[in-house]
Amino acid sequence: MRDNSVPRPFLKWAGGKTQLVDELTRRMPAYFGNYHEPFLGGGALFFKLYREGRIRHAVISDLNAELVDTYIAIRDHVDDVIGLLSKFPHDKDFYYRLRSQDPAKMELPKRAARMIYLNKTGYNGLYRVNRQGEFNVPFGSYKSPQYCDTENLRAVSKALRGVEIICASFETVLERANAGDLVYFDPPYAPLSRTSNFTSYHANGFSAQDQEKLRDVCKELGKRNVNVMLSNSSAEMIRALYASPHFVIGEVQANRAINCNGQRRGKLIELIVTNYPLEQRAQLRLLEKRASFAAPVA
Repeated sequence: MRDNSVPRPFLKWAGGKTQLVDELTRRMPAYFGNYHEPFLGGGALFFKLYREGRIRHAVISDLNAELVDTYIAIRDHVDDVIGLLSKFPHDKDFYYRLRSQDPAKMELPKRAARMIYLNKTGYNGLYRVNRQGEFNVPFGSYKSPQYCDTENLRAVSKALRGVEIICASFETVLERANAGDLVYFDPPYAPLSRTSNFTSYHANGFSAQDQEKLRDVCKELGKRNVNVMLSNSSAEMIRALYASPHFVIGEVQANRAINCNGQRRGKLIELIVTNYPLEQRAQLRLLEKRASFAAPVA
């Protein structure tokens, strides 16, 4: 059954975590300070935590400048974004005209409206750029895509009030995270085979060396008593990187949501890595539950 609660992700995003948010929240610390999400994407976990009232302060970031600008525009200019989207026709020629325009030359609300429209009407909900950083997804075959979801966009705008939204690489989280905070990393997944390719979310891609650098950042955060949770593919490289007393590796099943070959869509094993023992997290939740039962009735 679909969760109709808002706010929820307003963009389709390859590798989005909507289907895994329950598994992720079950593995989170019982208590944490500020929330950091350096690979923001569709923001499924952020919106889930907001709906549950678990976010005290959040810093969300991504290296994709167009994505970051879209979040900022919805936070600060949601009425302008909605006004533009409401006038955009669902039309193939309009799609390609809008796609050909340079978003860097647009004002912030139009840049965001362009991003949402192309994302919701393009083929298979992909976000992909070429080596020049140009969006190159063809027009999709949707009958009536919902690219102007006014109710959800307004709820998203409300959820983003007071949230720091930054365009930055993941390692800069070391400058912001403090002891007791929670950092959730959802990087572009490591390929499961040599023939697999990373999805080009931005022109520079995400290499094996970047995966190693991310592991090192996770280790450094652990030394500073920062809680870390990370999701990735079950590739042997990832298992090897996090095969350490510093980390706990868990397995979950997830659907392959986006693949050009329909026969290759199905259940896959994905990894959720934490730098804290899940037993300790469970014990803290149990103590919290017992305390609530023992509280005197007013």
